[in-house]
Amino acid sequence: MFNSICSMKANQYHTYPDSIKKEIELALDYFPQLENVTITFKFKSDIKKSTMQAQPDFKSLLTPMKKRKYYIFISEKFKISGKEFKTVNIPSEIITGWIGHELGHILDYQERGTFNLVWFGIKYLYLENHIIDAERSADTFAVNQGMEDYILKTKNFILNHADIDPDYKKRIKQYYLSPEEIMQIVQDR
Repeated sequence: MFNSICSMKANQYHTYPDSIKKEIELALDYFPQLENVTITFKFKSDIKKSTMQAQPDFKSLLTPMKKRKYYIFISEKFKISGKEFKTVNIPSEIITGWIGHELGHILDYQERGTFNLVWFGIKYLYLENHIIDAERSADTFAVNQGMEDYILKTKNFILNHADIDPDYKKRIKQYYLSPEEIMQIVQDR
């Protein structure tokens, strides 16, 4: 199993673990604007308070906006009621929804100048209201790309799974769009 997690597939712009190739390619299909954007998807042993995390490659911030590179880090483990599960064992549509949300962040980052993006990152680290704005914005980008079914399935998986830690559910409710807000965006589209 470890080899399948570490084995990487790539096209000219996207590099990702073979074990979640289907989910990544499906999510990327909803984001044609990112077709020529360099994104590396990598498993990481520990991501604090999150399952996935999108961020720019800091060295690429010194290059023109069109040549920036990004990472999407994916936690190798997911905790449910204190038990650890491998993220690759979570249902496929849930992984696709999580990836879609992270691609929403990258779509947001693409529109920001270097200083704006650096300031965005600093505010994300220190201001809770900015975290809420950033996460809700990423959800909105993903829903506007047509990923609402996957985003809703991911939310419902987390919020309705009896064994998921209540603190994680609370964080999801506090920082991200609710299923009702997602449906409102779809109706307004």
